[in-house]
Amino acid sequence: MSEPVLLAKYLIETAQSVERTAEVIAGEQSSGTFVAVPGETEELKRRSRARVVSIEALETVSQPSLPGSRIGDHSTEFQRAEVTIEFPLQNFGLNLPTVLATVCGNLFELSDHSGCKLLDVEIPSVFAERYPGPQFGVRGTRELTAVFGRPVIGTIVKPSVGLTPEQTAELVRTLGEAGIDFVKDDELMADPPHSPLKKRVELVMREINRLADRTGRKLMYAVNISDELDAMRRHHDCVLAAGGTCVMVSLNHVGFAGVSQLRQYCQLPIHGHRNGWGMWTRHPVLGMEFTAYQKFWRAIGVDHLHVNGLQNKFWEPDDSVVRSIKAMREPMWGGYESMPVVSSGQWGGQAPETLRRTGTQDLIYVAGGGIMAHPLGPAAGLRAIQQAWQAAADGVPLEKFAMQHEELRLTLEKFGQTK
Repeated sequence: MSEPVLLAKYLIETAQSVERTAEVIAGEQSSGTFVAVPGETEELKRRSRARVVSIEALETVSQPSLPGSRIGDHSTEFQRAEVTIEFPLQNFGLNLPTVLATVCGNLFELSDHSGCKLLDVEIPSVFAERYPGPQFGVRGTRELTAVFGRPVIGTIVKPSVGLTPEQTAELVRTLGEAGIDFVKDDELMADPPHSPLKKRVELVMREINRLADRTGRKLMYAVNISDELDAMRRHHDCVLAAGGTCVMVSLNHVGFAGVSQLRQYCQLPIHGHRNGWGMWTRHPVLGMEFTAYQKFWRAIGVDHLHVNGLQNKFWEPDDSVVRSIKAMREPMWGGYESMPVVSSGQWGGQAPETLRRTGTQDLIYVAGGGIMAHPLGPAAGLRAIQQAWQAAADGVPLEKFAMQHEELRLTLEKFGQTK
């Protein structure tokens, strides 16, 4: 049986030969360096050097996308191409941080290209021996929230920072009594002096548990435990002891190794917030596509992962959001299912297009201002989004559905011109 390999697909841009640039990347990220060195024998290169598998030429551009690149013989043209490189498993073993250093490390620094972006990776299934994947995923989240056949609908505690634990608990009580499924801390709110996590969890979970005793259904509150590892463990234990059902981490800032350690310890779903993601992907020929990014977090074991939303308030085009959701729905090693979190400027008007383009309701659909800023208050804002998703599922135009549903009608009047 052949040794497993990892495939990495890149978009590159170069004023030099594409073939030569691809070989430079393959060498730099495996056995090679900028000059021949003692010990780099032919046998070692056969065993350890990365191999260029395929090159697909794309368009040329007249200006370099990134500064500092070398100019080739045809300096007025910069060729773009998709390049696939194969890396031997023995170069890194079952070690995702080293995989990341291999597929998206110093290759971004090379002056041989004027653009390089990791588009996708194929990680061999043998990694499942070390990385357990999500504990809860879609099915577990639905069981904990008792929401089936529609999206899990939620909101973010707003204002982002400044509310006291008492004010946060009051807000959660209002939303819970309205029937919300999910509430999350903002990524800016963790354990600050004005709202210590322990006190916030105590007061919020008191309201959630009281409501659950009355209704038989517990809303999921994702507590932002992002911190140093020992503090995250304490925060996790605080949430668990209070009867909480979810913790949240800022993935890019806690880091792969930190989240991996948390996953080994954690007894609750991990809600993965990707804030800072723009640093990775916003430039069209630098960084990493979400298609690759989400595979690493699913391998580690993140249960929920933010994917932005259609007609969002950020820079990301709808096509990119749709690709992200579809990428997360692709099976990985026979499972490893995480739940996409749709957020950013959502108010319900995007529900029909989200369902049409993605074909799924296995989503956490999070709206901040779309719920909190409703003319009749947060409870009505929640009902409006519930009505929008019901209309989408039934195939009824929102405007028609709104004739019989005041909350949706007022939402369309307030937010319908903000597209």
